[in-house]
Amino acid sequence: MFCPLVLASLGIRATHRPHTLLLRRPRAVRLLMTATSAAAERKRVVFLGTPDVAARSLELLLAASAEPQSSFEVAAVVSQPPAKTGRKMKLTPSPVHALAAERSLPLFTPPNAKDEEFLCALEELQPDLMITAAYGCFLPQRFLDISAFGTLNVHPSLLPLYRGAAPLQRCLEAGDAVGGVTVAFTVLKMDAGPVLRQQTRELNGDEQFPELLMEMFETGTELLIDALPSVWDGSCQATLSAQDDDAATKAAKVQREEAELDLGGGSATTAHNRVRAFAGWPGCWCWLQLGDAPPVKAKLTRTRVADESADDAAAASSSGRALALAPGGKAAQLGLADGSVLEVLQLTLPGKKPVDAKAFWNGLNGREARWLTSAEAEEAANAAK
Repeated sequence: MFCPLVLASLGIRATHRPHTLLLRRPRAVRLLMTATSAAAERKRVVFLGTPDVAARSLELLLAASAEPQSSFEVAAVVSQPPAKTGRKMKLTPSPVHALAAERSLPLFTPPNAKDEEFLCALEELQPDLMITAAYGCFLPQRFLDISAFGTLNVHPSLLPLYRGAAPLQRCLEAGDAVGGVTVAFTVLKMDAGPVLRQQTRELNGDEQFPELLMEMFETGTELLIDALPSVWDGSCQATLSAQDDDAATKAAKVQREEAELDLGGGSATTAHNRVRAFAGWPGCWCWLQLGDAPPVKAKLTRTRVADESADDAAAASSSGRALALAPGGKAAQLGLADGSVLEVLQLTLPGKKPVDAKAFWNGLNGREARWLTSAEAEEAANAAK
C-alpha cells in the first residue's frame, strides 16, 4: 500500500470509513492495473534503464512479452529524468523514456531510486520482478525488497571482473582477449550478486565500445529472457553461481581528462586500446602541428597497431615525430617514443567532419604534420602569440 505521508503528492484522495480506506490511485498505477487485469497469470516485470542500449533491451523484452505463450509482461518502465543535451541544452527524454512513451507504457522518471514517492508507487504496483539495464542509479535495499523474485541486472562484463560504472570500456582499455556479459541478481553491494547466466565473447583487438556495448546488451537480454522460466519456478536456485570477491576487479567511471593520448610515454598498443575503449565518449585526442600553424587537438576515431616487421612501419618509427602515409594511403602512421607505430585510419580536426587518412593527408597540401606532447603544444602556442 502507499505510504500515508505521500498520498497527496501522488494524487491520491483517501476517504476514511469504518474499517475502510478508499484510494484513488495515480494514473500510472491505474494504467498498470488495467493493463494487467486481462493477463493476471503473467508475471509483472518493471524495467529500469536509460541509454540507447537499455532501450534495445526493452525492445527485446517487449517483443518476448508479446509472444502468445509469454510468461511475463512489462508492466511499467523506469528511467532517469529528461536531461539537457546538445549545444542548445534542450531538455531531452532518455531513449528508454522515449520508447516507453511511444509504446504507451506506464512510466516513472524519479530523480533517483531512493525517492520516497517512487518507492511507494512501486510498492503499490507489487511487481514480480525488476530488470535493470544501464539504469545509472544506486538501488537501495528498500527497492530490492519490493519484488517477489528480486532484481536481475544485465552487466557487460564477466563478473566478478570489472564491477562498476564502465566495465566494457575498462575491458577494452586493458586489451583483454576475452570479454562477455553477465546476468546476475542484484544485491546491495555493487555488481556482487549471484550469477544467473554468463556468456563469453572473444575479442580480436579491433572492436570499438559503442558497437560492442550494443551487442553485449542484446546478448545479455536474450540470456535473461531464456532464463526467466527457471526464475519463476525456482529451479534457477540450484544453478546460481556465487561470485568470488577475491577475484573482483573495479571499473571506475571514465573521466573526460582520460581522453588525451600520451604518445610520448606510452605504446601504440596502449593508445589503440584507449581509442577503442573511449570511442563515442569521451573520445581520444592528441596534439598535432600542421606545418607552421599553431597546434590543434586531433580526435583519433579509428586506429590500429602497425606490424613492426613491415618496412613502412620501421620507416615511420625512425622518422621522429613526423607523420607518414602508409603504402596504399589507408593509414597515417605515428612513430611513438618507444619505437612502436600507431596507424590512424580516421581522425577529426577541430570544426571539421571525420576524414580518412588519405583525405587528411591530401588536405596537408605538402605541409609536415607532427605530433606533440602537451608541454610542447603549450610552448608552441605561446611562441605563436
